[in-house]
Amino acid sequence: MDSNEVNKVLAGLLGTVFVVFSVGIVSDSLFASPKPEKPGFTIEAAEPEAAGGGGKEAKAATPVADLLAAGKAEAGATVFKKCQACHSGEKGGPNKIGPDLWDIVNRPVAHHEGFAYSAGMKDFAKGDNKWTFENLNHFLTSPKGLVKGTAMGFAGLPKDEDRGNLLAYLRTLSDSPAPLPEAGAAPAATPAAAPADAKPAN
Repeated sequence: MDSNEVNKVLAGLLGTVFVVFSVGIVSDSLFASPKPEKPGFTIEAAEPEAAGGGGKEAKAATPVADLLAAGKAEAGATVFKKCQACHSGEKGGPNKIGPDLWDIVNRPVAHHEGFAYSAGMKDFAKGDNKWTFENLNHFLTSPKGLVKGTAMGFAGLPKDEDRGNLLAYLRTLSDSPAPLPEAGAAPAATPAAAPADAKPAN
């Protein structure tokens, strides 16, 4: 191989290196993503607390009497729209995926005529359990947290304001609305949820 051919090979290699290097510089300048001076927002995920405590104390639940005292039925009618896919609320209304909710306050649990209740709800109904304001508040906070095995798929209303408004509205769904509990009074005891594998009574 003479010197001319060697020079051609070297020139080709140098040319290739120059092209690749040039393309890299141009690409970096076109697609550079400089770090912003001020970030838009930060997403923080809460660390789950270990079982048995050790973290911050849980916020004390607001008494249902206080929720009702601050509740507004008009605002509750808006919240109730979340329920209407599964429940009617008028007198003599039809059962849908869930039972009609007319006169729900203080109605015996799992006793609305013509509706087939889940085994979990039937277990919760034992002992003449009723839909008191207290029970409704706990159920609306977390249906499956109160009634193990309930077929209700609704996740719940974590905000006190939403529950207070909805409870105030549900109270109006009656010819004789239930009396309001006294604000500031100690909350009534909530019946323990029946275990999911409990056997129905004969």
